[in-house]
Amino acid sequence: MSSDQDDTATEPEPTPDAESPYTLQREDGDDVRHAFWADAVADRVEARVADQREATDGTSGEERPTSRDPEEPIVIKGGISPSGVPHLGNVNEIMRGYYVAEVLRERGHEVRQVFTADDRDPLRKLPRTLCDLDGNLVDLGEVDAGALGRNLGVPYTDVPDPFGCCDSYGDHFSTIIQDSADALDVPIDLLSDTDLYERGELEDVTRYVLEHRDRAREVLAEYQDKVDADYVPFNPICEECGKITETVTSVDVDAGDAGTVDYRCTDMDAGDRTIEGCGHEGTATLREGKLPWRFEWPAQWQVLGVDFEPFGKDHAEGSWPSGQDVARNVLGIEPPVPMVYEWFTLDGEPFSSSAGNVILVSDVLELLEPEVLRYFFAKDPAKARDFSIERLDQLVDEFDRLEAVYFGEVEADEDERAFADRVYPFVVEDPREDRVRLPYTFAAVLGMTDDPDLREEIARREGHISEDDPEWAVEDALARVEKARNWARRTENEFDYELKRTEIPDHDFDAATADALDELADFVAAGEDVDPDALQGEIYETAKRHDVPVGDFFAAGYRLFFDEDQGPKLGPFLAKVDREFVVDRLRRER
Repeated sequence: MSSDQDDTATEPEPTPDAESPYTLQREDGDDVRHAFWADAVADRVEARVADQREATDGTSGEERPTSRDPEEPIVIKGGISPSGVPHLGNVNEIMRGYYVAEVLRERGHEVRQVFTADDRDPLRKLPRTLCDLDGNLVDLGEVDAGALGRNLGVPYTDVPDPFGCCDSYGDHFSTIIQDSADALDVPIDLLSDTDLYERGELEDVTRYVLEHRDRAREVLAEYQDKVDADYVPFNPICEECGKITETVTSVDVDAGDAGTVDYRCTDMDAGDRTIEGCGHEGTATLREGKLPWRFEWPAQWQVLGVDFEPFGKDHAEGSWPSGQDVARNVLGIEPPVPMVYEWFTLDGEPFSSSAGNVILVSDVLELLEPEVLRYFFAKDPAKARDFSIERLDQLVDEFDRLEAVYFGEVEADEDERAFADRVYPFVVEDPREDRVRLPYTFAAVLGMTDDPDLREEIARREGHISEDDPEWAVEDALARVEKARNWARRTENEFDYELKRTEIPDHDFDAATADALDELADFVAAGEDVDPDALQGEIYETAKRHDVPVGDFFAAGYRLFFDEDQGPKLGPFLAKVDREFVVDRLRRER
């Protein structure tokens, strides 16, 4: 979610009808226990919809502030201010909403998943890192930074695209958001706030807020210290300089067809800096500006008919308490079912565009299959997690196990089986029992050679692909090799080497080293399944038995297999490569 307002706030007493947004964190004793968190949320959404339809039917015996047409779809919403790189962390709202939407669709409901680009927010600071439409990160100095600097305080949709490929700065990053959803097969309806204002879809609710601005001021004053007697909940766009201004001098809600406000273009606080206004005094219609965030969010709920919205924990203590208060006590509507999700980190550090600690969906999908990433977001959103690129193999192994549990191929306890049975069909669009998955690190080993035929040959020889596997399954399985190879190169890990298979690299070993290599070859040849740790230990012991310095013996192995003086941990690596080749290469035969 976005926030274009200063969140300097008092600590209000909760209103009697306030609802905790910690939907999954709190424990209700009479709730049905679900294996999948989205089922628990869907229960609450269904209850909300049923309550509103009861009000419409007039059977409840009381008047309700909110009612609905039974033919209306259930609306699930998310949103983001397109202020910079839309990284993987921003996809939280898309994916959390998606799973709830899918559960509701499974239950027979028509569902619309909308996602607002809050692109009428002003550009408040210059980002240090941006990205092009292909997801390539660039420093601010590599684009037209001057165009951005001249447009501080201007709505994102009025700021020129620094890459020159889209209609505006806001449109550029909204396009990446849409591309991210498409890549994960999530059908969102991406809505531009600017379009909603310009088409007049937010006009009625804006007029209503201004008509009741005394009440609006009274409610917001409980949450923000800066709200005073002159506060007006509308931010016009200055017709002279194009910046958002917060100073409204008078309101005429009856002027023309829509109403107008008079304003003076004054300075805007933007964190620790001030964006100067031009001082122009003018008049704006209600389509030529925006509601402050604390009112805009509830206005979106009303106009879009929102039934459920997930959001990060920052909004749980900030915008949500005021949002539901504004909804009930200014707009006279019921807020949607909320759900706080915990943020996740990237390799142990918070996502940060300025620090360059970001990764886009497009980047991730070069490293793993979409279904693996979908699985990551299917995990409990009430728990903080780390998305570790370094340990991506562990995530892939988790997914592979989920799949194997679903098809009954491995032993699992009741809870794990229930979770797999429920979640897997949401994660994989077309579950097929005859699919083939190569272990991720084994796929990384195969990625050390460029020969696709050799990759398949090794995979078959090692028993990961059988003669009975269908062609499509083999093709899909081998597609993981390139992703694992990209992972090895990105992390520069133990698999980031080129295995020399076609010919033996040049070498010159003394007699003791040659004898030690032959003995190691005999050890590998003698075992059916070579344990990686046992092989690593045997390398040490073999070197000692032949009075070869351990470092020199490892270097001999690296020379034979990689034509390098160093490489991955040799024992675990050799244990993953086909045994016949390892034996022959240690004997310098091929």
